[in-house]
Amino acid sequence: DVAALFARPFDIVIANAGAGKAKKLVDVSLADWQATLDVNLTGTFLTFREGLRVMPKGGRLIAIASTAALQGGSNIAPYAASKHGVLGLVRSVAREVAKSGITCNAICPGFVDTEMADAAAQSVMDRFDVPREKAVSMITSGNPMARLIAPEEVAAAALFLASDGASSVNGHALSVSGGEV
Repeated sequence: DVAALFARPFDIVIANAGAGKAKKLVDVSLADWQATLDVNLTGTFLTFREGLRVMPKGGRLIAIASTAALQGGSNIAPYAASKHGVLGLVRSVAREVAKSGITCNAICPGFVDTEMADAAAQSVMDRFDVPREKAVSMITSGNPMARLIAPEEVAAAALFLASDGASSVNGHALSVSGGEV
């Protein structure tokens, strides 16, 4: 019950959801497409909507998007489209709530060292018959630092966006990607 989670005011609301499978667009079923949008975009919409209903002036809305929202990518059309949608939502909400002192921003991480990156690496391992180290190297090849992003790095970006020091940062997509974007 999303509504029950928002029974009391929150100063900071973070929409952190990500789902998607690597497939060529021609192999994506409507159910796969809709499931990805439901988690990534509709989930962010519902989280923000309920958060705004109880958020005091000066609050912070933060969405975890992805570098895919900034550049797209092969074989991830539903994921990239949903994360592009998250950026559109963030930028629209930012304008809508700005006069109340609420800010709305997105963090766009590259591959983060989580279960989702593990699944991507496993997919590469299965497809190309390579060891995990090579698979991670392949999925991080667009990152000049050539490594996975630590979850703590994404958390640090969220702490910044939630801070008073970011009170004039609004409608922004903050890349945490080792220079990928």
